[in-house]
Amino acid sequence: MKVFEANITHLVSDFFKENLKKIMSFAVANQKMFDAFGIKLFFDNNEEFEILKEIIFNTNNIVEEPDRAEYGDFQTNADLASKVTLHLASKNISPKIIVEPTCGKGNFIIASLKNFKNVQQIYGVEIYKPYIWETKFNIVNFFLENPTSNKPEIIVSHSNVFDFDFTQIEKQYSKEDILIIGNPPWVTNSKLGSLNSSNLPKKTNFKNHNGLDAMTGKGNFDIAESITLTMIKNFQKMRGNILLLVKNSVIKNIVFDQNKNQYKIASIEKQCIDSKKEFNVSVEASLFYCKLNSIPEFDCKEFNFYNNKNSYQKFGWINDKFVSNIEAYTNTKDIDGMSPYVWRQGLKHDCSAIMELDKVNEYYVNGLNEKVKLEDGIVYGILKSSDLKNTVIKQTRKFTIVTQKKVGQNTNYIKTEYPETFKYLKEHQTNFDARKSSIYNSKPLFSIFGIGDYSFKPYKVAISGLYKTFHFTLILPQDNKPVMLDDTCYLIGFDKIEFAVYALILLNSETTMRFLQSVTFADAKRTFTKDVLMRIDLLALAKSINQKYLQMELTRLNEMYNFNLSLNLWVIFMKDMIPVNNGQIEMFA
Repeated sequence: MKVFEANITHLVSDFFKENLKKIMSFAVANQKMFDAFGIKLFFDNNEEFEILKEIIFNTNNIVEEPDRAEYGDFQTNADLASKVTLHLASKNISPKIIVEPTCGKGNFIIASLKNFKNVQQIYGVEIYKPYIWETKFNIVNFFLENPTSNKPEIIVSHSNVFDFDFTQIEKQYSKEDILIIGNPPWVTNSKLGSLNSSNLPKKTNFKNHNGLDAMTGKGNFDIAESITLTMIKNFQKMRGNILLLVKNSVIKNIVFDQNKNQYKIASIEKQCIDSKKEFNVSVEASLFYCKLNSIPEFDCKEFNFYNNKNSYQKFGWINDKFVSNIEAYTNTKDIDGMSPYVWRQGLKHDCSAIMELDKVNEYYVNGLNEKVKLEDGIVYGILKSSDLKNTVIKQTRKFTIVTQKKVGQNTNYIKTEYPETFKYLKEHQTNFDARKSSIYNSKPLFSIFGIGDYSFKPYKVAISGLYKTFHFTLILPQDNKPVMLDDTCYLIGFDKIEFAVYALILLNSETTMRFLQSVTFADAKRTFTKDVLMRIDLLALAKSINQKYLQMELTRLNEMYNFNLSLNLWVIFMKDMIPVNNGQIEMFA
């Protein structure tokens, strides 16, 4: 049975039928509900009270429950909520005040009533009105089934979490033990914005990203992260604890930013859960736990929630470095510094149907299956992340049109120098105009990004940013032209093949692999980023590498790929990596 689109048990329905039938005023009904169950302002107005009575006495009200998964709304099941509160109780946590910032259907509130015996006040906040009702009905049902249980005062507020004034709670109960618990939405601000949701924080660049980063993705953040930070900011000076169920990326971001924020939290834990089992979704999520009102700490212990005996790993800050595995990092920290070569992303065009081509005989075929004839002058081979499987690549399966040699270059030259190519691009101008990213606004026709002198280096060493393979690839020219990479890849370029091969050997060494494993996160959207790769100090690695190993690897590559390379340029390569000489370290690279 449903009332106000919310599930209601027969036990609760029968209570209403028996106790509210003769009551005429919602104020009197509210007092009765408060006396019986501790819930303040059960009805907001008389209209709600009358509608509930009408529905209760009319059993024909089956309403299909809407699917709220698109809003990141994955309700915590009662069994998991109970296990979570029992886990907290096993830590001797016994809160007086409980706050659930997005209480949903109330399963964490019910679990708290069941497993915490000294609670005096509970606050639940929820924007979706049917869940407000279901939470209230579930509380009533709990107390009807457990009439001798402790009855705290309970306020379930219909509100946007970003508008609710949590400071009033902190001021009123500053001396009490508090627990913030819950499961905030697993969705980003841009996703909610596309769904026209009002459950959003004010539109601010709350991490202070620069203009380009904000435009190209870093400005997008997880709503749960914003909610978690709001809870930490508001309650960090109170005695108590926070436990929120969030995506793993949120926990990583909070620990990363802790070095800057210096919030008064400690004993930070990541309790890993099985999201497929609990919510039937393929999302990496965990319980974020921390102790409030503490000397700030900057690392996080990881546990398996279902076998919570010993931490199996610890990540966070060690000195001024952020790492994914503190113990493993200590063995490779000597190469954690600054890369002597600037790592770059490949080119970005956001128009693959037109810009990415197959070659069939003397024709090119685009993503629309159109056969076109183009001049070869600005057509280059291109590799994607999925192509970077081999140690050395000499040929590409795809081609792309490179319209510029540097970002912002005027593209009028294409019309005179490559008329067939210009005609082709012009015929598909609507595809370019439809690109959504604001980075193309007010730019020349057919503009691309991620292009520069480095793109035209003949020899490149590259790695996929998406795949979790700790393996670097050497890319050789194709038809006497440099090969391009797309923006899912990262690269460094060289004029000499010897330098590229030396770098390849260093980057594919056991030391580099172990270092990268200690500073990257397996559940990250991109395992490798420019920030991570720029930490590999190739000069320090080159100074420490065993010369016998170096010669052995060079010999192996010579035999496998018909190279004829020696170590004659090794000393020059070493000198080239000294920052004052190599000229590649840029202030704003």
